[in-house]
Amino acid sequence: MRKIIFVLSIALLTVACVSKKKFNDMAMKKSRLEAEKSNCEDTLKLAEAERNRLREQVAQLLSDNSKMQEDTLQKGENLRRINRDYEDLSNSFEKLLNKHNKLQNYSAMEADRLTKDLMKQEKELKDATRKSEELQASLNQREARVKELEKILADKDKAVHDLKTSVSNALLSFKDKDLTVHVKNGKVYVSLAEQLLFKSGSTEVDPGGVEALRNLASVLKEQKDVSVMVEGHTDDVPVAKGTPGMKDNWDLSVLRATSITRILTNHGADPKNILPAGRGQNSPIAEGKTAEARKKNRRTEIILTPKLDELFKVLETN
Repeated sequence: MRKIIFVLSIALLTVACVSKKKFNDMAMKKSRLEAEKSNCEDTLKLAEAERNRLREQVAQLLSDNSKMQEDTLQKGENLRRINRDYEDLSNSFEKLLNKHNKLQNYSAMEADRLTKDLMKQEKELKDATRKSEELQASLNQREARVKELEKILADKDKAVHDLKTSVSNALLSFKDKDLTVHVKNGKVYVSLAEQLLFKSGSTEVDPGGVEALRNLASVLKEQKDVSVMVEGHTDDVPVAKGTPGMKDNWDLSVLRATSITRILTNHGADPKNILPAGRGQNSPIAEGKTAEARKKNRRTEIILTPKLDELFKVLETN
């Protein structure tokens, strides 16, 4: 019995020792496998990073390849164009070479004739070039003069506009039915009705008319480069017989224009720039024999014209 127990004890001890050894081996194997697994995982990460890098390189290479293909197509087109140009040049060269060979085959007299023709053509070309340069110079001068004329005309238009504004402002207090200010053909027309200036058949200006003319004179005395024409106009009714100093409407229109001119110059307008004139009944603005038409025709027109001395100077040089 003791022997059996001893043997069993020895067997159990042996089994226990073998199991512990196997356990340790397995533990070591597990540790090694886990280490290998960790290494594999690190290797996998590196492989994935390398794969991503390779993918990027592939994408870049594909892009570069596409660009190279486009560049190759472009260079191919350039090459074809160069080849075409080369062929054209070659053909031209062949033609020139043929002409050269033909020219060499000409007789000395023919070559001399061709040389003379060439010299003649060169002379004609030089003459044509000289004439072209002269025409261009003349054209440039004309263009400069046109621009100068355009500037002068623009300045004139501005002067007319400014003059109309000044006159309109000076006569602003008077009724529209008594006077009007407008621009026509580059001139400023101040049209004054008879009722503002004169009594019927009279050549003496009324006080209201004197005030209007005084205001107008204040503008004119500042305008040294403006010509003034004072035109008297009447209707078609003859002057009453026996009127002192007047035989007909000519006299009446002239005397009225003179009276107005006198007032303008007495209040500062330059006499050298003013010219009185009588139109009588010969420039009506309203047709007919009605009282209204005749009333419109009995008027005085003061025509203001900016002087065009600069314009005439430019025209004289043309």
